[in-house]
Amino acid sequence: MSATAKSPEEEQLSFALRPARLDEYVGQSTMVQRLRISIDAARSRGEALEHLLLHGPPGLGKTTLAHVIAAEMGSAVHVTSGPALTKGTELVGLLQRLKPRDVLFIDEIHRLPIAVEEFIYPAMEDGRIDIAIDQGLNARTVSIALKPFTLIGATTRAGLLSAPLRSRFGLTHHLEYYPPEDLLRIVTRSASLLSMRAEAGALDAIAHRSRGTPRIANRLLRRVRDYAQVRAAGLTAARTVDEALSLEGVDALGLDELDRKYLRTIVQTYKGGPVGLEAVAATMGEDAGTLEDVVEPYLLQIGFLARTRRGRQLTADAATYLGVSIAGTAPSPAPGALFEEA
Repeated sequence: MSATAKSPEEEQLSFALRPARLDEYVGQSTMVQRLRISIDAARSRGEALEHLLLHGPPGLGKTTLAHVIAAEMGSAVHVTSGPALTKGTELVGLLQRLKPRDVLFIDEIHRLPIAVEEFIYPAMEDGRIDIAIDQGLNARTVSIALKPFTLIGATTRAGLLSAPLRSRFGLTHHLEYYPPEDLLRIVTRSASLLSMRAEAGALDAIAHRSRGTPRIANRLLRRVRDYAQVRAAGLTAARTVDEALSLEGVDALGLDELDRKYLRTIVQTYKGGPVGLEAVAATMGEDAGTLEDVVEPYLLQIGFLARTRRGRQLTADAATYLGVSIAGTAPSPAPGALFEEA
């Protein structure tokens, strides 16, 4: 149930379901309204959109937005990622190929090497790149003018961006988790694009088990489609959805087997906590980074886990879910914490 793309093939399948224009984009209404104003203003002036930073959890549509913005601006989008740009010359070549008002999308921009990042500063601020030629006494710097472009940076960890880079973005937007009603609209649209036959209300279970994340919703929808095609003559009914998702190990709250194993480990081995992440990871035989990035965010959002100074601790809601009694459980947050505005 990770929100990150598992393979290039899955990314390609997801791309076919993405909206092409802002009118088709579901959710994030405040952000979309602000973006529409910025795009219309830039387009009316015949200028490139200001550089834009998108940050938030994975799977919420940052890459999709980059393509949508490029389409709204009537320009092309060039996609790369921070880890892929290992040398400054690679970025220079990419910037020189951009046409006026093109969009350069850099995913995981917080992972840009320092040497590459330094080339971006003059490109974003002054529309030029500075290249050092020769060394020693013959060293000189040549400035190359760039065509007006828009840099869209996406990151899941905005706090890891350097202050000089963050300050050069004129627009900054945070993507929030999606409420079930928006996810239902997304999976309904995706089901239509996939030519699925679905009974009324059958897709609602997918929306409620998708962790507030469109990428997970579309992934579960494809698994339901496969199951319905093989076991239900292609008809997606509410029972078919439940059977398909149960086979995938996804319960009514959207928890998968790794989530449940994490909760059971803290209950059975550490009596509900508090316990350190490394200790839990060692007991489970899992990587601590995987637990921190994939498992814990959703458990924190639904109020099943609390991070204390002494470590991780299960809440009263988690104890109720597991059907156990744990002394000293942490208090659960208010209902609906998953979808509260930041």
